[in-house]
Amino acid sequence: MDYRIEKDTLGEMKVPADKWWGAQTQRSLQNFKIGTEKMPSEVVSAFTVLKEACAKANNRLGKLSDDKTKAITSVCRMIREEGHHEHFPLVVWQTGSGTQSNMNMNEVVAFKANEFLTDKGSDERVHPNDDVNRSQSSNDTFPTAMHIAALQDVHQRLIPAVEHMKTTLEKKVSDFDEVIKIGRTHLQDATPLTLGQEISGWVHMLKKSREMITESAVHLQALAIGGTAVGTGINAHPKFGDLVAEEISSITGSAFTSSENKFHALTSHDELTYAHGALKALAADLMKIANDVRWLASGPRSGIGEITIPANEPGSSIMPGKVNPTQSEALTMVTSQVFGNDAAIGFAASQGNFELNVYKPVIIYNFLQSVRLLSDAMNSFTNKCLEGIQANEDVIANHVKNSLMLVTALNPHIGYENAAKIAKKAFDDGKTLKETAVELGYLTEEEFEEAVNPEKMTGPSE
Repeated sequence: MDYRIEKDTLGEMKVPADKWWGAQTQRSLQNFKIGTEKMPSEVVSAFTVLKEACAKANNRLGKLSDDKTKAITSVCRMIREEGHHEHFPLVVWQTGSGTQSNMNMNEVVAFKANEFLTDKGSDERVHPNDDVNRSQSSNDTFPTAMHIAALQDVHQRLIPAVEHMKTTLEKKVSDFDEVIKIGRTHLQDATPLTLGQEISGWVHMLKKSREMITESAVHLQALAIGGTAVGTGINAHPKFGDLVAEEISSITGSAFTSSENKFHALTSHDELTYAHGALKALAADLMKIANDVRWLASGPRSGIGEITIPANEPGSSIMPGKVNPTQSEALTMVTSQVFGNDAAIGFAASQGNFELNVYKPVIIYNFLQSVRLLSDAMNSFTNKCLEGIQANEDVIANHVKNSLMLVTALNPHIGYENAAKIAKKAFDDGKTLKETAVELGYLTEEEFEEAVNPEKMTGPSE
């Protein structure tokens, strides 16, 4: 392999000739051979937004020349639009402040910016620390990139997936609004409702989850930039943080601000912990929906079997004709991972010692993984399962007919205790509620049929 020699304050390093990074990135590659989890591409993209914004802010403050500013911003846009992620190879398990990933970006931008300047015939040269990282520290840039990446991913990836699932279920509410089925509480028969009403509960879960996620994400708009090393803003102009936030807002279309207290912004990650709590709440609802679907579709002949789901693939390598609720299983595994991510984020966020939290990479890695997994799994579950759900009306009707809990409608007419006697005797004798009620002399057939009407039991009674 061909190499070139790059230098940093510790000396010379051999860097592969076809790579754009410098000595500090190469040292990180050699010093942290831990796992396979790379710094997420969303963080890389967020860093390009940040470095472009910082260059523009420094230029506005008279601290960076026009040529250097143009070179840096051009490279940042090129990386953001074209990817080039092979030049950002660092693992998550590195320094807890994300210093090496910050320097990876600084080195790559400087390397390509100098090519840009050479091509333009300029004698100026961009330095990774003095220019790309001017007025900054890894301690304020990495948490800033964390917030940019998290907010963008929530709005661009997760919210659309929530809306897609909600819209699909809203149609099912309409389709099944008149399909009366038996309700269940404690996994036991309860009073009737419509299948549409049951699914409407799922719809409202998604509505509330979207509201909570959107509200919690607002707190990610406050950025650490301008705090530099410990929150004092040393080596940065007093207006730098506000100007950078203004430029980031312009680039992303989201309203970012520079945090009012940089000491908090560097050492606390309560905003990301809070926002991920809303993701966990969504995951809890998705676990419930996925489990409801597979219970309702269980069987097809020896389970509940009140709905059918699409047969996407053979369900067994030994049992011919078996169809399994695989989309439910995938979604529930994802939600389990999100619960684990929440625990990891909560612990990591509690480790802000003095002026800096040094668990930043694992926090943003888990946060972004949760967003991606939830988004992908919701889209898959919606497209491959929810859209194809059908009501098995014969089975539903039979369950309603045989349910003992229809006796609840008799409470206002003969009292709770007498109604309980009917239910217990009907169960013991293997008879219907109507037969038993008439036999005990509590009601005539006509009175029973007037009182026990499943349609009237799906809403409040006067």
